Amino acid sequence: MQLPEQQPTRPGQPDTVRQTADQLMAAVDEAIVGRGYGYRDDTPLPAVGSALPVVQPGRPPMSQRATDLSALMLAGGAATVMVGGSASLVMLASGYADPAVCAIICGAPAVLVLAVSRLARRAREAVEAAPATTHNHYEGTVYQDTRTVTSHTRGVIANTRNRVSD
Repeated sequence: MQLPEQQPTRPGQPDTVRQTADQLMAAVDEAIVGRGYGYRDDTPLPAVGSALPVVQPGRPPMSQRATDLSALMLAGGAATVMVGGSASLVMLASGYADPAVCAIICGAPAVLVLAVSRLARRAREAVEAAPATTHNHYEGTVYQDTRTVTSHTRGVIANTRNRVSD
């Protein structure tokens, strides 16, 4: 297909292609503004009843434990960023700081937290492993025996004589 050659135009002469493009863009803008930018769905919402929940496609929701662990990891990451940033600021502000000393100073709290958490975990395991406490409750009269029994076993052939004293 052969396109017609474009006629040279001088400055100040009307450009018909540009005018046509501007008219087309104005018509498109008018159509978009007339249609509006939003849509409201007026269909009624489903009623809440006793029906069982329907399994939704996609990734299943997180359990409470997973949510708690996720928040813990985010908090740990934020704490790590703060410690690293403070170490960087200390080295920048001093002009010269020994990186090994900064590592020891900034790493000591983390090591301390790890040691305390390990100690707490071991203590919790020890408490959980302990036998349950037994409480006995009695009704009626209670007789308390305070007698003492002593045994004496002597000789090659064992001869045990028990003495009961009040």
